[in-house]
Amino acid sequence: MPTPAEGKARGPELAAVQMHLHTPANPAIGRVVSSERCTKSTKAASFVRHVAFDVAGTELAGKIVPGQSFGVIPPGIDAKGKPHKLRLYSVASPSTGEDGKSNIIATTVKRTIDEDWEDHQLFLGVASNYLCDMQVGDEASLTGPSGKRFVLPEDPSKHDYVFVATGTGIAPFRGMMMDLARVPRSRVSLVMGVPYQSDLLYDQELSELVAQQDSWQYLKAISREHQEDGAGPMYVHERILADADSLVPMLANERTLVYICGVAGMELGVFRTISRILDPQSLSGLLEIDPEVAGDAHSWTRRMIHRQIRPTRRIFLEVYA
Repeated sequence: MPTPAEGKARGPELAAVQMHLHTPANPAIGRVVSSERCTKSTKAASFVRHVAFDVAGTELAGKIVPGQSFGVIPPGIDAKGKPHKLRLYSVASPSTGEDGKSNIIATTVKRTIDEDWEDHQLFLGVASNYLCDMQVGDEASLTGPSGKRFVLPEDPSKHDYVFVATGTGIAPFRGMMMDLARVPRSRVSLVMGVPYQSDLLYDQELSELVAQQDSWQYLKAISREHQEDGAGPMYVHERILADADSLVPMLANERTLVYICGVAGMELGVFRTISRILDPQSLSGLLEIDPEVAGDAHSWTRRMIHRQIRPTRRIFLEVYA
């Protein structure tokens, strides 16, 4: 039998998943069955869509789970005359798919619209705008599944969960929470961060899902306006601090796993905050911190993560630029 320390180092037994069943040389063909805005308001600052594909008859059907991604290969060529490279998108569906039969998978896509600071030319993300422009019946070349580290445990009922998301980082947690709703005993706390109330993704759906569970909570962090309860603007790490009374017992419990997904940099604030609200013994179950930086979390930088500040196997991290 492993000792408690050895068990903690190994982390939970993750669900066995399949990978790379479809490659760019042998893509699956997915047919769009729906494309809907998934922001709380049509006046949201960002354009984000929930795009669903029918993948029946392909190797993706029944073989891709929340926490994994699939690739999208945009048609056409780039400025250098080469085919566009594939882009990976997180699965936003439960393991049974949008249809309950594992034939329809979905993702959460934010249109990339930017301006070059030097020549003032408009930049449109190739894959994101391709996906958002697709109409029902259109077909796309898909690859995957990809990823095996950011998935739920083999036996989800053995754990509780703290999910921390910003923006489209909510995608894997939508699917995971739909799966966990069928699992007895597990507690779930979702901390969701966006700039404005109107930018909340899947807000009504997630609110209804959480309301159906006895021990779940949905905490919102709005960074550029006041919260629904009148509190001032806050980021996800500040929401964790504000709700420490409910989150500390979960974070301190070895049953609890922490999944973090969103824009790069958010994880640093989360790590700083949990180092502030947890006692040293509880903190050691989540972060291994070198002694020379342990007493000064404000001096931590992202470059220290995985070097001097090492997440244990109870933390799952997926961040993007």
